Amino acid sequence: MAKYTIGVDYGSLSGRAVLVNVKTGEEVASSVYEYPHAVMDETLWDGTELGPDWALQHPQDYLDVLGKTIPAVLKESGINPEDVIGVGTDFTACTILPVKADGTPLCFLPKFEHNPHAYVKMWKHHAAQDKANKLNEIAAQRKEPWLQNYGGKISSEWAIPKLWQVLDEAPEVYNAMDRWIEAADWIIWQLCGKETRNSCTAGYKEMWNKRTGYPSKDFFKALDPCMENVVEEKLGTVITPLGEKAGELTEKAAKLTGLRPGTAVAIGNVDAHVCVPAVGIDGPGKMLAIMGTSTCHIMMGTEEKQVPGMCGVVADGVMPGYYGYEAGQSCVGDHFAWFIDNCLPASYYEEAKKEGKNIHKFLRAKAEKQKPGESGLLALDWWNGNRSILVDVDLTGMMLGMTLQTKPEEIYRALIEATAYGTRAIIENYREHGVPVNEFFASGGISQKDPMTMQIYADVINMPIKIAGSLQGPALGSAIFAAKAAGKAAGGYDDIFEAARTMGKVKDTVYTPIPENAAVYDKLYAEYKTLHDYFGRGDNDVMKRLKALKAKQAQH
Repeated sequence: MAKYTIGVDYGSLSGRAVLVNVKTGEEVASSVYEYPHAVMDETLWDGTELGPDWALQHPQDYLDVLGKTIPAVLKESGINPEDVIGVGTDFTACTILPVKADGTPLCFLPKFEHNPHAYVKMWKHHAAQDKANKLNEIAAQRKEPWLQNYGGKISSEWAIPKLWQVLDEAPEVYNAMDRWIEAADWIIWQLCGKETRNSCTAGYKEMWNKRTGYPSKDFFKALDPCMENVVEEKLGTVITPLGEKAGELTEKAAKLTGLRPGTAVAIGNVDAHVCVPAVGIDGPGKMLAIMGTSTCHIMMGTEEKQVPGMCGVVADGVMPGYYGYEAGQSCVGDHFAWFIDNCLPASYYEEAKKEGKNIHKFLRAKAEKQKPGESGLLALDWWNGNRSILVDVDLTGMMLGMTLQTKPEEIYRALIEATAYGTRAIIENYREHGVPVNEFFASGGISQKDPMTMQIYADVINMPIKIAGSLQGPALGSAIFAAKAAGKAAGGYDDIFEAARTMGKVKDTVYTPIPENAAVYDKLYAEYKTLHDYFGRGDNDVMKRLKALKAKQAQH
């Protein structure tokens, strides 16, 4: 009798489940559930106004994903729950929330339901940038050795700046919480009834190191005396490597999902990192870009190298036995959607409608007729700040070269090219610091739906690009880790690498660089790097001055 696992992927706007055959990697059924509360970035659900750069979510939406999608894939497939041997999950990160000792989110309590700080702070919550700046300044002054494992800067997106913001702005929430926990770990708590912490989020987002642990109490005390014992009081010290079993489904979770109690549950994981086995990657030097609203670049290496501007290097951070490297871009799909939502004339929508085309496809059809460099445009891809390699959310976007003849499709293509240049900057930065990048894979919605963008990327980075064989890369990766958690005796695998080779897959499609395009993009990239360093490395801080003026004027 065939055995199956379920992977549940929690994205920025929805959660999706996929049911996978453990021996073939075949995706038998899938289901998507849109979060009813979506992203709360202007107001809380009750109308409470949020400040600039906030991004919150409601944890009830995450529970609803389990209650909707898992029963849906069971129903669609007709599979007996007895034949489902494991469940794995992944989340965007750092997506984090305050909870009580029993796992109850503070926002579920009447006392805190109208307090924004009691809710989930999403990965793109950037309102703790002042705390990140101060943390980096203190860490640099103290010459903290762990700082270079994160490229020399801790991001405002990560756990400690966000927690420090809570302490500073809502001490009542800070004092009431018993745990500050990644949603990736919280959802596992809801499934198997016990708190666990995974090595991926602990390493990349909470400054934990397998050899040295967390930063010292003295460091946290230097941030704020109230945080001296923050690790023991709010975070927890037991960290479990990826690929391990977190526990088994409780009766309550079984009732919610329709699965049987006792089903194996994999330790929590992160959406980008969990994609690596989904494309069959089982060793170093192979970069995977997960391309969606943002892009994460994940890779494995055999050594711990300190690379400026990367998001982190973590032992067991992607797959056990290797150092996992992470970098990323905080605005990719969001970038393109912004342009279409805000900058297209009505005539384009009318023409698209006449041709019976989706507006995205209509615009792409116009953009792909252009040759590299034909528009005379060059953009910086910082509409949502820069994650790698500058690690600065106060940087903003820029478009250079516009004239009265500039067309919308030219701007659109320049924005796509800008994100490709950002990826090239990440690749070159790794190579310059002794971390080889020999192969390039892509996963996520853009890689599946947008041949023009993928060809531009291949031309810009001048490397062939292999495409994930699944539309649901993270969910498939989570299902692969679930097969490892279940173990061979139950019909799964005792080795995650064997599971990846068997269940992971890539398409036959490969995007190969076009030499004449690559030559032009070399010239354009050189110009991009000049602008990148001029505006991003302190020569001209005009972006930050404008942002500060904007904030000041908004207060009056």
